[in-house]
Amino acid sequence: MHPALNIAIKAARRAGQIINRASNDLDLLKVATKQPNDFVTEVDKAAEAAIIETLREAYPSYGILAEESGLSDGKGADSDYQWIIDPLDGTTNFIHGLPQYAISIALAKGGVIEQAVVFDPNRNELFTASKGGGAFLNGRRIRVSKRTKLAESLIGTGFPYRMFDKVDLYLAVFKELAEKTAGQRRPGAASLDLAYVACGRYDGFWEFGLSPWDMAAGALLISEAGGLISDLRGDTNYLETGNVIAGTPKVFAPLLKIVQSHLPESIRG
Repeated sequence: MHPALNIAIKAARRAGQIINRASNDLDLLKVATKQPNDFVTEVDKAAEAAIIETLREAYPSYGILAEESGLSDGKGADSDYQWIIDPLDGTTNFIHGLPQYAISIALAKGGVIEQAVVFDPNRNELFTASKGGGAFLNGRRIRVSKRTKLAESLIGTGFPYRMFDKVDLYLAVFKELAEKTAGQRRPGAASLDLAYVACGRYDGFWEFGLSPWDMAAGALLISEAGGLISDLRGDTNYLETGNVIAGTPKVFAPLLKIVQSHLPESIRG
C-alpha cells in the first residue's frame, strides 16, 4: 500500500472516531447554515482539523483543499501535490441521525487523483484506491457491476441544491430515467454514491453542482474498479465543472446520452 494512502486512512479513521462520538449526542450539536440546504457543525470542523493535522504531520509541504477551511497551496518541490478533503459528506443526514455519511480524502498530483479514501464510520466500510493499483473495500478488491442494460440498472443521483435555477432541468432528466431504469436513489452523500458505483451497488450515478471534495476520491474508486466517469461532455473536467456522470462500461453511454439530451450547452461540461 502506498505510504500516502496509509496516512489518508489513518486520518479518515481518526475523523470517524470524532464523528461517531458526536453521533451519540446530536441534541447538543451547534448547527450553522452556510447557504440554503447547506449546513456545518462543530463536528465537521473538528473532523477536518484532525484530518489536516494527521496529513500535515506526514506531508507538511503538500497543498490542501478542504470543504471548511478552504485552500492552502503546496510548497517547494511538493507544490504539485494537493489533498482534497470532505470531513463529513452528508452533514444534513448526520444532524438528522440518518446514518448515510462519510469522510472523503483524495491526493492529487498535478490535478490527477492518485490516492483515494472514502470511509463510512457507521458501517466501518473503508473504500480505498491507488492509481493503477485497483480499488478495494475493507481490503478486498472491488469491481463495478456487470450489468449492461440501462433498463435493469439502479442509478444514484443527488438533488442540485447549489443550482436552484436548474431544478426543472434536473426533474426532466429524473423523469426520463425513472421511466428507463430499474430505479433511482438519492441518499445524500455523493462520495458514498460514487463508492457504491465502484463496488457494484449502483450501476450508475449522475449529478450536477457538486464540489471537488464531493467527487475526487470517489472518481478514482470508480476508475480503478473498471467503471467510467466524466463531466456532461464526456470529458474529464468534472472536478472543475461539478457535473458528473459515472457507470459501468455499458451503462455509462446511454446514461450520459439521456442526461445530455435535456441540458443546454451553457451547463454542459
